[in-house]
Amino acid sequence: MTGITRRSWLKKVGISTGLSLAGTGFLSDLSAEEIKKFNPRPFEGPVRLGSNENPYGPSQKVRQAMQTHFDLGCRYPYAYNGDLTKMIAEKEGVPEDHIVLVAGSTEGLKVTGITFGEGGEIISCAPTFLTMMDYAALWGTDINWVPLTKDLDFDLDEIEKRVTYETRLVFLCNPNNPTGKLLPADRVRDFCETVSKKAIVFSDEAYYDFITEPNYPSMVELVKEGKDVIVSRTFSKVYGLAGIRLGYMIARPALAEKLRDRVVASTNIMAIEAGKAALQDQEFYDFAIQKTNEAKADIIATLKDLKLPYATSHANFIFFHSGRDIVELNKTFRDKGIIIGRPFPPLNDWCRISTGTTEEIALFNQTLREVYS
Repeated sequence: MTGITRRSWLKKVGISTGLSLAGTGFLSDLSAEEIKKFNPRPFEGPVRLGSNENPYGPSQKVRQAMQTHFDLGCRYPYAYNGDLTKMIAEKEGVPEDHIVLVAGSTEGLKVTGITFGEGGEIISCAPTFLTMMDYAALWGTDINWVPLTKDLDFDLDEIEKRVTYETRLVFLCNPNNPTGKLLPADRVRDFCETVSKKAIVFSDEAYYDFITEPNYPSMVELVKEGKDVIVSRTFSKVYGLAGIRLGYMIARPALAEKLRDRVVASTNIMAIEAGKAALQDQEFYDFAIQKTNEAKADIIATLKDLKLPYATSHANFIFFHSGRDIVELNKTFRDKGIIIGRPFPPLNDWCRISTGTTEEIALFNQTLREVYS
């Protein structure tokens, strides 16, 4: 399927309103008008369910903010990022000198890897989000990989055992990408506090907004205590700004200053204004969380019907045991107009599927049933 139109797809799956999805068990509490308010783009293919994006963004308030400030596009951004830094600092409960703005958390990961990993090693588990380690390795940093446990969890005990005088950084992705799993709340703080006495601990919390466990701790609390812990956050996920490129790191001032001095791309005027508007758009934030949870529930219902095991997800994707080589499964879905997650060795018979719009998830579920029928 090289192209999908809204009309042809609705006819294919038999959906008259785009909300009542026959055979999927999904029924949205929002009207078609409310959905359209947050997702004005037309439904078309290929359906992108492979990059953990929020298809409902940017919100209308964010779009308006960028349009209103378009005339500032001729100005350098450093004179305008103070307000955003202040807003983020207030949100995180830290002084402004703890905040480092970056062009998406990817830049923050790369800068941190080469700043603190040089001359030593970085320890992390695999599979996880590879950006920091892959980039640092290009600059000569050794990467000490620890396998996930049989339950697909970060093996914190083994990581701690491997920390030596050569260890410069320990990387945690929590919730982890691609599994979506969460480190135990009563263990992660103790681990970070202990290990940060020997090496810097980097906690990638890109998916923190999607955590469903009540009162789950952010490692920002350790930053406030002056520990050698760095936390990263992004506007790419819940705020739907993946294409705008905006993220930030939180660290004690001495670490933050080193990172700030090494930032390469920095932010831009449109990203700054988008970020300010996004932080004030609680309506869209709540909507995005709701639609993500609904999409995950709908995917899980289909996986259960097909008896396909999956990991408990605290992110905007589901990682399930496809039982088929992911390269071949990717091709099968691409031929049907759907892009799914890439390979995550050594779990080559697992598939990561991102949440999408109501219509996109309905199409995925129907296609999954066809593939496994």
